[in-house]
Amino acid sequence: MPTYQAVLFDFFGTLTRSVQRGAAHRSTAELLGCPPRTLVDVLDRTFYERACGRYGNAEATLRWVCEQAGVHPSDDAVRSAVASRHRAVRADTRLRDEAVPTLAALRRRGLRTGVISDCTHELPAFLPQLPVAPLLDVRVFSVQVGRCKPDLALYQAACGRLGVAAADCLYVGDGGSQELTGAERAGMTAVRLAAPDLAEHMVFNADAAWRGPVLRSLDEVVDLVDRSPMPAGAPVPAGAPVPAGAPVPAEAPVPAGCLS
Repeated sequence: MPTYQAVLFDFFGTLTRSVQRGAAHRSTAELLGCPPRTLVDVLDRTFYERACGRYGNAEATLRWVCEQAGVHPSDDAVRSAVASRHRAVRADTRLRDEAVPTLAALRRRGLRTGVISDCTHELPAFLPQLPVAPLLDVRVFSVQVGRCKPDLALYQAACGRLGVAAADCLYVGDGGSQELTGAERAGMTAVRLAAPDLAEHMVFNADAAWRGPVLRSLDEVVDLVDRSPMPAGAPVPAGAPVPAGAPVPAEAPVPAGCLS
């Protein structure tokens, strides 16, 4: 087993429970004067363009979305819809019960932590208010980097900000955006979270061909780390299990995803 110095997580579907667009998104469509189904269709087919920040800030991006949907709302309507969309995406975001305890346990073991997320403008705006924020050493957002997974730039950015080599990183994700393949290509060890709730998770570009190790619950990350040698100089918590080197079971997982 490798010695990890950092554990990097996907956000939507990994630190959070499965994501589906909730009822609050209807208000955004209404403010824009756009049929909800039309807005959803545009959002789905343009996710990666928007998640790369191609069209500017949140207001400029939503104005571009309106053009694709064939509607022309007023400036005030667009501004109101940006705030509405922020609230809707925030409402869709439900942290896993294990998220905070898992991150805290990793940090007690001397590991650094971070998140790498394909996302639009909303997540960088509200993540600082979430309970996981103080437990993340780095936050790498596609909309700020200008690239989406599995582009190596995202993984390299996280390693660079942490000051660690990719080989010393464990990457945990549900597999959307071919993120696990990307992490492995970057030189990281990748494991897939295949929690039961992810069967209903919204997914784009799933890592369907990936056949690596699988975890069924987020807190199993701590068990995996405890089976690996501790990083040099890391504090050993009281009662920590003796590393056993037991393998993580490898089997085909359930769907993965990210949020539009």
